[in-house]
Amino acid sequence: MNSRNTNANVGNNSRFFQMSHAAALLFAIACGLSVASIYYAQPLLDAIAIEFGMAHASIGILITITQICYALGLFLLVPLGDMLNRRKLIFGQMLASVLALTIVGLSPSATVLFAGLSLVGFLAVVTQTLVAFAATLSAPERRGRVVGVVTSGVVIGILLARTFAGIVTDLAGWRFVYLVSAALVLIMACALFFSMPKKEHQTESLSYSYLLRSMLTLFRQEGILRVRAVLALLIFTVFSILWTSLVLPLSAPPLSLSHTAIGAFGLAGVTGALAAIRAGRYADRGLGQRTTGVALTLLLASWIPISNTEHSLLALVVGIVLLDMAVQAVHVTNQSMIFMVRPEARSRLTAAYMIFYSIGSAAGSISSTYVYSIAGWYGVCLLGAAVSVMALSFWAATVKHGEKTAKKEAHL
Repeated sequence: MNSRNTNANVGNNSRFFQMSHAAALLFAIACGLSVASIYYAQPLLDAIAIEFGMAHASIGILITITQICYALGLFLLVPLGDMLNRRKLIFGQMLASVLALTIVGLSPSATVLFAGLSLVGFLAVVTQTLVAFAATLSAPERRGRVVGVVTSGVVIGILLARTFAGIVTDLAGWRFVYLVSAALVLIMACALFFSMPKKEHQTESLSYSYLLRSMLTLFRQEGILRVRAVLALLIFTVFSILWTSLVLPLSAPPLSLSHTAIGAFGLAGVTGALAAIRAGRYADRGLGQRTTGVALTLLLASWIPISNTEHSLLALVVGIVLLDMAVQAVHVTNQSMIFMVRPEARSRLTAAYMIFYSIGSAAGSISSTYVYSIAGWYGVCLLGAAVSVMALSFWAATVKHGEKTAKKEAHL
């Protein structure tokens, strides 16, 4: 019976996987463009503050508002993927994102700018709907590698957003960053709409209020979700500790690098993210726990070369590659493993998981800049290493439970 069901699932997805590589790349590009929209503002704060006459001390609230609205979107929008037609939901959200990006690019006042960026953050969660949809379209034995490819688009989008924004701003001004982004998202929305399958699995008849409440139920019932959500919180705390504070030692003496040069380090991060795509394949082979252990060990080791940033930029590049490869490997493995349970609730599982990701990102941003002001770059590196130790220790303490869960799922 199980064998027939598996074969049926593979058969249902066979047409998709004749074009799976191209489809996965399309989803990855869409994810990268969508998530990048909430990171464009970071290198543009000075230019925005000057144009609207805002104090530099208060301009940072733009980033905070965008991130808060992104967290709200995770809770309020992503679960809809278990209730509505995902093809129409994704297309609708991306069209709304085009409108929001255009509002930001044409904003005549700070009030309109704030409203536009709030919408940008709220709607950028279409990225997570895309990841869950890609997992649903995948044959079970190839789900991990597809999730790996699609998720790589998210990390690459985050890393390259600052570089893209800096280059476009130098060429045409900060407003053009959002207008170009709006055009690219519109093109991608149309490409996805015509390439995504018109027929989907039958969605559940659920009320919206029940849909939101059931996320708490899933978190309570699924141990693998709890474990992997905590790991997400810890690894993205580490990720944010590095990338939020890295500009501080690089722009200060003795390095005194330009913003363009600093942004170029994102390319090293992309190399690491791409190297970790194979993590999904290991998860498909039942090696998710081993992959997690190796990746978390690399995460801890990455802080050794990163701590030598002020003496060697080559060491920093090596550290960035190791750290981003480790974070991406764990993130892909996390998602591959939680998608093994409750196929009918993949959007809700994604939302619950990504809320912890957001908490970790916020915690890393706040803590890293505070520690840098007190203890400098070495203090930041000690903080990053300490959180890495916490992640590795937590994984070691829960690995037996994860192995039991994996065996149980294999027999279902």
